[in-house]
Amino acid sequence: MRSTHQNLTAWPLRALTLAVFFNLVPMLLTTSIASQDTPLIGSSDLLSASKKATTTQDGQSLAPYVPTPREVVDRMLQLAEVTPDDVVYDLGSGDGRIPISAARDYGARGVGVDIDPERIAEANANARREGVADRVTFILGDALATDVSEASVVTLYLLSSSNMKLRPILTSQLSAGARIVSHAFNMGDWQPDAVESFNDSRGNPRTIYLWKFDGEHRP
Repeated sequence: MRSTHQNLTAWPLRALTLAVFFNLVPMLLTTSIASQDTPLIGSSDLLSASKKATTTQDGQSLAPYVPTPREVVDRMLQLAEVTPDDVVYDLGSGDGRIPISAARDYGARGVGVDIDPERIAEANANARREGVADRVTFILGDALATDVSEASVVTLYLLSSSNMKLRPILTSQLSAGARIVSHAFNMGDWQPDAVESFNDSRGNPRTIYLWKFDGEHRP
């Protein structure tokens, strides 16, 4: 009888111990997995979890969709010395932040081009919210098939290979004196007129390239 009584007394304690154990294990596993999946501060933008891409009509990716940080947008427009007389084209415009900033902060006219209809709808909504819908236009289209001849400033945040595809298009359509500004990626052997390197507010290194078009076609 004593053994039976002891077993009956010990059973609730063992059950409680097991219940606590099986509740704690998933929590510990979840915490461990979450800590492994959390991106490190300072990771490259192009390793972002967002894998949506700016593409051409034939499905060719020009770059992953990664929004340009606001402070980089400001530095790009400053480096290009944007004025109210400028027409700023952003190829792969995403949520529209560069054309919108050009219109809102510099009085320029902005044009954004993107292949993704969701991004175009988002950009138009952002322009209305910022009160510049009358000064910006967003075009659903292929960046490689866009007529940029009216642009006095072209902004890019694509890949180097995409910049090289755009180079002959830009240098055959733009007028001498137009400025091209690229965040992070260059244009092969076409040497920039200015390079600005800095660390952003999170400590990530940034580089912006500026070309002042001299009127010479470059294949």
